[in-house]
Amino acid sequence: MAGFYGRHNLRVDEKGRIVIPAQFRDVIKSAYGNKIYITCAVSDECLQIFPDMEWEALMRKVSTLPRSNEAVKYFMRKVIGSACESEFDRHGRVVIPPILREETSITVNGEVVLTGLSDRIEMWERQKWEKIFRPVNGEIKQYETELASLGI
Repeated sequence: MAGFYGRHNLRVDEKGRIVIPAQFRDVIKSAYGNKIYITCAVSDECLQIFPDMEWEALMRKVSTLPRSNEAVKYFMRKVIGSACESEFDRHGRVVIPPILREETSITVNGEVVLTGLSDRIEMWERQKWEKIFRPVNGEIKQYETELASLGI
């Protein structure tokens, strides 16, 4: 299965667009088609970009969950309710809707980081990325312990 990996620093243009790096576009086009979904992450202050098939798989999974569950309601409101469908233009750009930029402090002409997470891409405002990518030493030790217990 094709997957997303790596990290790219980009700038949002004056029309609220970013150029999806060729490495990510190639995976999307070869394994999924052209359609993507951009949405809020459930708990982090970033956006997530899902290729069409990964989004559809998530929708199938969510459709089996109990709608009366408060966590499911929150997920549906935050992630599904904020999702927008998009496609690349001929230059490989996608528009990041203003409401999603506001939700994550991403600004026109601002810097963002795209990072591949196997089945999806995360988009972070650059300063927020720097904070989560460089946790304090105590957190790093905790992560190391937890990952070791998971066999990683």
